[in-house]
Order: sequence, then C-alpha cells, then structure tokens
Amino acid sequence: MEKTTALETALRKIAELERENEDLKEELEYLRKRKASGRQRHNEKWMTVYNDFIRCYENGMTMEEIAARNKISVRSMYRYKAFYREQKKKERGND
Repeated sequence: MEKTTALETALRKIAELERENEDLKEELEYLRKRKASGRQRHNEKWMTVYNDFIRCYENGMTMEEIAARNKISVRSMYRYKAFYREQKKKERGND
C-alpha cells in the first residue's frame, strides 16, 4: 500500500511540474515576442541622429544646440560624442 501512495504522489508531482513547465514555456514565448524597450543602440533611428550629430559637431555647434535640433537629451549627445571619439580612435589605430 505504501508503494502505491508513493507512486501516486510521484505521478501527481510529475503532472504538476509538467503544467508548470508549460506555463513557463508560454511566458518565455511571450517575452521573446514582445518589443524590447529602452534605447536600441545602432538601429536606423540611432544612426540617423548620430550622423546628424557628426555633421553638426564637426561644424562647431554646441551639444545643447544639437540636442535641441534632434529633440533628444544632452546626455544622449554625450553618448554620441563618446561613440564618435571611440570610432575616431579606431580609425587612427588602423592607419
């Protein structure tokens, strides 16, 4: 009788874990399909603003003017500037 109870308990636990596994798979699928939020680095919009930043920066505009022109934060401008300097450093290293 004890073996039967242990077996039934084990089968119930297996069924419970299988349901939990299915729920987690559904949640994982949902998370994979959803649109990522936050800053999407180097996508088309980012590159458009970055290329405009380069033109303006090299022509002597201030960070505040560039930020107002592109309607983004000054902090974002400093991110663009850091990336710009990084790219320039790589170009100089390859020459």
